[in-house]
Amino acid sequence: MLYTELLWLWDEAVKAVDARDWQGALSKLNQITEPTSRTLFLTASAHLALGQLEPAIQALDQTIAKDERLAVGFFQRAGTLIMAALNDCISAQKHMRGNVVIDYRQLGLRYKLYSWQVLYNAAAVHSRLNQLDKARDILLSASQEKGGGGRGLNVEVALHKVLPVLRVPEGEVFRPRKQNVEQLGERDFLGKPMASSCGFR
Repeated sequence: MLYTELLWLWDEAVKAVDARDWQGALSKLNQITEPTSRTLFLTASAHLALGQLEPAIQALDQTIAKDERLAVGFFQRAGTLIMAALNDCISAQKHMRGNVVIDYRQLGLRYKLYSWQVLYNAAAVHSRLNQLDKARDILLSASQEKGGGGRGLNVEVALHKVLPVLRVPEGEVFRPRKQNVEQLGERDFLGKPMASSCGFR
């Protein structure tokens, strides 16, 4: 893929992000045949804005694979994995099927999973997402569960043990250099775009 094509598609995707047109941004990004770490980060950001956690994690995995020194890629992936953890907590609660405890010994795992433990993890995730009211409500439910360590759980102490997660704000993405985008408008005598080739990861 020519650098000028990549630059044009990247700039169009950024414009779509600025307009909060996340699908439009993904449409442009999907046309990039040789994505860079920065365009992959942008892809992840668009998926996150749409609530699509799995594709966002995949794009962040690729971002990091392209540039293993891109600290913000690891930072954003950590925040996204915490959001994905909430989905797992919801699934675990659903698969408890109303049971207070599930004993896994008959399947070869010497472990009893209590409903209050699932609730506690869900509250921890909500706390990390800075949803403290939701975390408090879930911890109160966990403290009233029968059959285990949920009773006597100090909700306020538990809430203050966990700090909220930080992520790059929605819409903050890598942008191509303004002067490079401006060069897309310049043409040589054959009518082809002229832009200097730059190394990108």
